[in-house]
Amino acid sequence: MTFPDLLAQIPTLSEGIRGRLTANQPLSAVTWFRTGGPAQLMFQPADEEDLATFLAKLPAEVPVLSVGLGSNLLIRDGGLQGVVVRLSAKGFGSIESAGTNRLRAGAAVPDKRLAEAAAKAGLGGFAFYTGIPGGLGGALRMNAGAHGTETRERMVELTAIDRNGRIHVLSNQDMGYAYRHSSASRDLIFTSAVFEGVPSDEATIRQEMADVVDHRERAQPIREKTGGSTFKNPPGKSAWKEVDAAGCRGLTIGGAQMSEMHCNFMINTGNATGHDLELLGETVRARVLANSGIRLEWEIKRLGEFGPEGAIEPFLGQEGEAA
Repeated sequence: MTFPDLLAQIPTLSEGIRGRLTANQPLSAVTWFRTGGPAQLMFQPADEEDLATFLAKLPAEVPVLSVGLGSNLLIRDGGLQGVVVRLSAKGFGSIESAGTNRLRAGAAVPDKRLAEAAAKAGLGGFAFYTGIPGGLGGALRMNAGAHGTETRERMVELTAIDRNGRIHVLSNQDMGYAYRHSSASRDLIFTSAVFEGVPSDEATIRQEMADVVDHRERAQPIREKTGGSTFKNPPGKSAWKEVDAAGCRGLTIGGAQMSEMHCNFMINTGNATGHDLELLGETVRARVLANSGIRLEWEIKRLGEFGPEGAIEPFLGQEGEAA
């Protein structure tokens, strides 16, 4: 699928912009699943000022979406209309001291790189990030966590740019954090954040990080094309146990499979489409609902337009069949 060229429709859009603008950029190249249609226009801003300038110029009716490292993202085969903003490591990948026990990190910094910087600084409380395969922008948005620690426990404040190019500073309380959720406006693009740790011995931190890596390698299909945990844990339960109990371990549709190693991980076995992956996910949700009455919630973000195979209904349209 190809979208009309926004740069041709709005010739002034690129004036004064220092970052990279690419029409109909395939998004399969930037997501861990390696699937999905194109972005109508991808913008990789040079820095925060460049991003603010671009957003201020962009007509209000053009949708905007910020995409990070693409680890927790399923792009549908029809692609994404409007502008996809992808922050570069060069412009948004710095980490620096922000005072006693604090670090400021750009939103494009990989989670595990923040853990490494904190270890070198002798700051504990960040080892959990070693096992999260994403970037800080996504971690801040969804309150990413693992091994009993969440982003909300480390984040002090963040900087964001709104749809009109205005810069905002949000406190931890402003974010309305809950399990794998924040209430921050979807129009905000996070650019950096301040994190606070606790003084600790570097050797102790390194051991914690090694334990996280060891657990991940033994328990998760990290060498596959995957998006991480597919479903959120229901209150008081484990999503993988519900998936397993419904007989979905190893379940395959097209090129998509629920991992045999960890059945809350969906993987692209080589030729999966976005449709294969989402259909598999909704099939699993329908079977878990029928088996236990639990409505699993997606943790992976599914975005964009459906392709020629058509839309996929939540729970395959069977939501009312179980209590």
